[in-house]
Amino acid sequence: MATIRSVGHDLAAKAVQVAVAKGGEAGCPLVAAVVGATGELVALLRATGAPFPSSQIAQDKAYTAASFKVPSPDVYKMVAGNPALSGGIAAKPGIAMFGGGLPIAIAGEIVGAIGVSGGTEELDTQCANAALISIGATEY
Repeated sequence: MATIRSVGHDLAAKAVQVAVAKGGEAGCPLVAAVVGATGELVALLRATGAPFPSSQIAQDKAYTAASFKVPSPDVYKMVAGNPALSGGIAAKPGIAMFGGGLPIAIAGEIVGAIGVSGGTEELDTQCANAALISIGATEY
């Protein structure tokens, strides 16, 4: 049986710190969450003043990106042409098919994902990408 490699707490902590700091630079309090390769929460950081629902939304974006191994909005693109499939996937707990969730790929291997919430989809994605760059992961 192959071992599943997963992002460790040191990289996860650095990633959420960078994402939240980047949001702060833009004047937007954010929440960032990192999950491991199997979707388990590894790190979560909520900026003072971030919207309360953003904590769960950030985790959902990360879980979605880790589960499907693509950026969270790509999941919507994958299922959009099939109403039954898109409705079924969207109804599942923990699925968020909008911007801000990105896989964490290091040396070509997906080892988890980051989700950022609290800003626009564009800002959330920019902050998630800044976090990926800071830990040597592939940018999207």
